[in-house]
Amino acid sequence: MQAVVTLPKSDLVEINGDTPTLRLFALLEVIASKDQYFSLQSLVDETDLPKPTLHRMLQQLESAHLLERSADGRHYGTGVRLRRLAENLLLNDTAHGARHAVLRNLVAEVGESCNLTALSGSEVIYLDRVETPAPLRFYLHPGSRVPVHCSASGKVFLSQMAPGQRQRLLGHAPLEAFTPKTLTDLGALESEVRNVRRQGFALDNEEFLPGLLCVAVAVPSAAGRANLCVAVQAPLMRLTADKALALLPALQRAAAALSLIETDATPALGAGGPVDAVALA
Repeated sequence: MQAVVTLPKSDLVEINGDTPTLRLFALLEVIASKDQYFSLQSLVDETDLPKPTLHRMLQQLESAHLLERSADGRHYGTGVRLRRLAENLLLNDTAHGARHAVLRNLVAEVGESCNLTALSGSEVIYLDRVETPAPLRFYLHPGSRVPVHCSASGKVFLSQMAPGQRQRLLGHAPLEAFTPKTLTDLGALESEVRNVRRQGFALDNEEFLPGLLCVAVAVPSAAGRANLCVAVQAPLMRLTADKALALLPALQRAAAALSLIETDATPALGAGGPVDAVALA
């Protein structure tokens, strides 16, 4: 059975808008903030809208593939179209130039390829990347995807979730072994994720590609849970785990600079709040 979050009546969220379309968008803002499936009744308890109105709105969003139903038919989650919208906004937003400049400066400082990532379902998507000038490198272009369980950024995103949310994300499919070092046991991965949460960074030590090491940190977010990571990737012959730890101060400075860009690029919104790209994913 899916767990449902219900707010007290005193904390009703207003679904405002001058047109039906804007009211649908305000409802999507509420839905985007959720990290689990929800029911019609939970939205009734959470919002100021009557049940028949919410039911009609959910039907409209489902028919447009912005929402989808769970296997039990009674709960809803974000649809493929809505997730793709969130990804495209992150890939093409107006802050892209400023982000890219931060990555270029980071590459100039550390001498290795650097990338900016976000969570998309059970994968990590590359929003931007700057390659090292070194002749030997692993090329991954913006839009590339890496499984969450075997990437440094993925472990950072997992570390910010509640245990139940991690179980829902990872428990529906086997963890594929891409190399002999890939963590394919849920218990071992959970232990690794807890360490990441304590230490504030994550390593991918040949867990996705043989000979590749990656270190990632979260981009701080005013909302609490980060929806972006910044990472350095390099061949093991140039970047060992010990050397990667020495790059953490540079990574953290870049993460702080990216956080300022995100804060400046986020407009003030109404009661629904900003759309959280992690929740959409």
